Amino acid sequence: MTKPLPPVVRNHLTALRILVVFTLVTGVLYPLAVTGVAQGAFPYQANGSRITRHGTVMGSTLLGQNFALPGERPGGSGRAPRPDPAWFQPRPSAGGYDPLASGASNLGPNNPVLVRTVEARRAAVARFDGVAPGDVPADAVTASGSGLDPHISAAYAYQQVNRVATARGLRPAIVRALVTAHVQDRVLGFLGERRVNVVQLNAALADHG
Repeated sequence: MTKPLPPVVRNHLTALRILVVFTLVTGVLYPLAVTGVAQGAFPYQANGSRITRHGTVMGSTLLGQNFALPGERPGGSGRAPRPDPAWFQPRPSAGGYDPLASGASNLGPNNPVLVRTVEARRAAVARFDGVAPGDVPADAVTASGSGLDPHISAAYAYQQVNRVATARGLRPAIVRALVTAHVQDRVLGFLGERRVNVVQLNAALADHG
């Protein structure tokens, strides 16, 4: 007759079997099932909502990015990269649109550093777009909480139309129509504001030369 195992050994074997079973279910079978459903039913979202042009990935509809002059890079030199007038510009980013450095500046609304930064941005955007400082929308001078927001207000997008059209040699009406085609309405018709995804807008703009 086989001698029964000590209770402590039986408990450890039971725990080991449970570990193996749950590892297979939650670590292998469940991820495979979720991945299969996602790839089958929502392949675009499951693969990062990527924007492609001529087979090349330009970015994601979920992540904002810099549209700076060629050769300009965020950080490094200690100054912000100079924006390219031929592209619609996103709102500022505290992390330089680095997806590994998502976050805000954490400066309060009365912080003198933030106040000076906002005023400097307002003056720079006004000069860049050829408008009065008082007409510059708030999202043009303030960063989002994540620093990766790909959206700007419809007002800020329309403000940039003449500058983009001039830089590209296009008629303003063509560029304005492109913006209008990319304006997204409020969520459920009443949440938030009308907005434009800058990455998608610039991808469409690239097709106009």
